[in-house]
Amino acid sequence: MRDEGGRMKENRFAELVKLMTRLRGPGGCPWDGEQSHESLKPYLIEETYEVIEAIDEGSPDMLKEELGDLLLQVVFHSELAREKGEFDINDVMEGLINKLISRHPHVFGDADAKSAEDVLVQWHKLKAEEKKVKERDSVLAGIPPHLPSLQRAHKISQKAARVGFEWGHIDQVFEKVKEEIMEFEQAVEKNSPEEMEGELGDILFSLVNVGRFLEVNPEEALRKTISRFIKRFRHIEETLAEKGKDFKGTSLEEMDELWKEAKSLEK
Repeated sequence: MRDEGGRMKENRFAELVKLMTRLRGPGGCPWDGEQSHESLKPYLIEETYEVIEAIDEGSPDMLKEELGDLLLQVVFHSELAREKGEFDINDVMEGLINKLISRHPHVFGDADAKSAEDVLVQWHKLKAEEKKVKERDSVLAGIPPHLPSLQRAHKISQKAARVGFEWGHIDQVFEKVKEEIMEFEQAVEKNSPEEMEGELGDILFSLVNVGRFLEVNPEEALRKTISRFIKRFRHIEETLAEKGKDFKGTSLEEMDELWKEAKSLEK
């Protein structure tokens, strides 16, 4: 397959790698030449979230562009490592290929997996065996500390649950939430900022467990709620602007009616 310029599309990845080497090399880009793994971290996070935004928007063109930006980060970090003699993009791909093959013995070996659930059980078992080889000393090891807090809490509670540290019924999880709310109220009554912070964290962690127990991703749930809030709030702003009004001259009751109106438009 060829692109509009007549070049073989199969060679475009190699072209991208060479382009990155050129940008980092003599006579290349001064900004690219100054970057490091550390300086690129914010861009890696930003590009990842822009991919998620593109998925939410349902725009193939936007997703294509943002995946390209994310791919650039992978190639960039690999080039930095190549320059230090640590590894290159081929090593990255080889490691990924080997991992995919070893984690799918039901496809490339003799293992049996009849459902997606079977695959996940097998995946986690193989992953745990690999981590034993790496001598990690805790069930909770291997979870990146810089994950968004809700996502990290979800993964931590998942790992704990897999070894039996788990409630037997959802009612028990709800009771835990109620217990944590009661303790938070007591901290509020004592007017203790330190205790309030701790108890609020306990409430959030308990709610994460509610989501995990019911197979609702808390990070995704909150992200969608934030998006809905922004959309509804913008409706209030736009409606007030159309009426020649602003927030200062609008009562809470009127804003609440506009909020309900925005909510009804979503149905």
